[in-house]
Amino acid sequence: MKNSLPTVAVLAHGLDRIYPSSHRQTAVDMLHNGGLLTDFPSGTNPDRQNFIKRNRIVAGLAEATIVVESADKGGSLITADMAFSYGRDVYSFPGRVTDVHSRGCNNLIRQNKAGLITCADDLITSMRWDVDLNAERLPKQTQLIFPDNGDDNPIVAYLLKHKEAHINDLSVSLDLPIQQLSTLLFELEMDGRVKSMPGSIYKLTQPL
Repeated sequence: MKNSLPTVAVLAHGLDRIYPSSHRQTAVDMLHNGGLLTDFPSGTNPDRQNFIKRNRIVAGLAEATIVVESADKGGSLITADMAFSYGRDVYSFPGRVTDVHSRGCNNLIRQNKAGLITCADDLITSMRWDVDLNAERLPKQTQLIFPDNGDDNPIVAYLLKHKEAHINDLSVSLDLPIQQLSTLLFELEMDGRVKSMPGSIYKLTQPL
């Protein structure tokens, strides 16, 4: 909103109220550049379980879900899991391993459910928001997926050239979402062509 970008709020109650009430002016401002959305009828209270229910809409609406801070359990992790199950991109800010409020974020990254970002530029690059839309269009993602695992497979070709690569680098270079890329890498692992290393690093098991 500060940068005049359209902003949508998904409510956990009816449209006849704003909770907390201190956010009323913010809600009014959203109506001029964005909006308010809910699937709860008027008169519905902001009960705890409603926030979990509305998270499915947040996960579905957003092009990417970002978890900034979370303990082992929390609403943001539920939203991240929903987004992951929808095939949406999920990102997380890492934290110190001794910080209880970063355990959820670190676990998402460790489980390859979220890409690691440390700043807005990381997100922009990973989501390819910096790509000139008027430039020549890149091949569609489906054109990068081949049924065979030979050296014409883009993942194999990339690893052959770079020896090894982090999953985030592969995602950006091949223009593939993390979730889809993880599936393809797993298939290559099962075929014995690619080996997973600590830290989400991948390399070929043997030269072609």
